[in-house]
Amino acid sequence: TKFLSYARQIVEQAALLEREYKSAPPPNRAFAVSSQHYAFVVNAFVELVREYGRDKYEFTLRELKTAEIIEDVRTHRSDIGVLYLSRFNREVIRHILQNEELKFESLFTAKPHVFVSRSNPLVGRESVTLDDLKVFPRLTYDQGVKNSFYFAEELHITAESPKNIVVSDRATLFNLLIGLDGYTISSGILSEDLNGSNIVSIPLVSDEIMEIGYIVTTDRPMNDITRRYLEHLRSYIANCTL
Repeated sequence: TKFLSYARQIVEQAALLEREYKSAPPPNRAFAVSSQHYAFVVNAFVELVREYGRDKYEFTLRELKTAEIIEDVRTHRSDIGVLYLSRFNREVIRHILQNEELKFESLFTAKPHVFVSRSNPLVGRESVTLDDLKVFPRLTYDQGVKNSFYFAEELHITAESPKNIVVSDRATLFNLLIGLDGYTISSGILSEDLNGSNIVSIPLVSDEIMEIGYIVTTDRPMNDITRRYLEHLRSYIANCTL
């Protein structure tokens, strides 16, 4: 009968769909992080890829300008963004995050350090001052058209510096630190795996504090891969000496 014929077709189609579903490859694992230029972000990313390396995945790591990090997270292009707050920029950045329905979660706080070449005359000192640095080129990251002091990656961006060089990537910055005896101000966390042994971190005499953390949207829950990445990030930071 027609009824039995239709029923048989439905059963056969259901069986076909079940076979196709069972044999279908697993979906790609996806994760994206946008960050200021921090080696520990890269180290944690490496560990995450190693963990999921046997699966299909599509992971993205973008080192960006501060405004672009905020935009990436706001538009869900990235799952999280990594940046810092300080006494100088805290009120402005928090106001922007609130307007964009983003929240900041702290990872750690650090006193500012300067990164210099191992051959720099300052190496060997227990600490340095901003006055000590004036004779050396100051290296900072480009912030593009939104070049507000509040978006700068470096503390004391308004301090007097007669020699200034702006770069767009971490590799160029470290090459110039070595080649020109320049300096940059950061958290003090270095990675010999990524940066080699030619870069040295020296404490900077300063009343400032860097609070480095991550930003996420407030409108959707964090996925498992993002949580796992944060575990790797916290683990790496915990094993570093600040």
